[in-house]
Amino acid sequence: MRKSLLLLAALAVVLLSAVVYLELRPDAAAEADQPQAKAVLRNAAGSRVGHIKFGQDGDLTNVKVVIDAPLTSLSAGFHGFHVHAIGSCVADPNQPETTWFTSAGGHFKDADPAHAYHGSHNGDLPVLLVSDNGEGRGTAQARFTTDRFTVADIAGRALIVHKLPDNYRNIPLGGGATQYQPVTDDVNNSATATGLTAATGNAGPRHACGVILGDD
Repeated sequence: MRKSLLLLAALAVVLLSAVVYLELRPDAAAEADQPQAKAVLRNAAGSRVGHIKFGQDGDLTNVKVVIDAPLTSLSAGFHGFHVHAIGSCVADPNQPETTWFTSAGGHFKDADPAHAYHGSHNGDLPVLLVSDNGEGRGTAQARFTTDRFTVADIAGRALIVHKLPDNYRNIPLGGGATQYQPVTDDVNNSATATGLTAATGNAGPRHACGVILGDD
């Protein structure tokens, strides 16, 4: 009888602890219901470059990025990183790199022509710093939170990693033939450094792409 009482008392303590734990921790069911999305980045040849996960946290979106690719696919250094408007990643490695992943369209932006982010697009993300791991591979990890879009806003769109850094509209720095010249005041002329800076941060060709898939 005494053993039974001790067993019941121990069980009561366990149940009480579980109740207190459930009351103190966030609602697990609510967390599970938060929208999530993911994307696998691939280069023009179709080889995996990395992956990204998105999770909704109230009005904010948490982003986790992991890059692991041969340096021949994604060089060490800074790379422009953006959400593009169209969920399409078409590229032919036998064609010039300037043709890769153009099917993804331009940067994702809302309907406000002025944009809410001081001239930048909703899809503009922090540049990625890829490091040389000493074994011929480029690696990077990044975590950040943004209020520029929700998971629902970007599901079905594409993520692009560019060859060059994003200059964040610092007129008109770029790379190669589009560095500093030709310079004009026409931000809509994509043949100029000024136009490329306004459109894409003059980040150069697109070297990796992934369609963002929602959790539904």
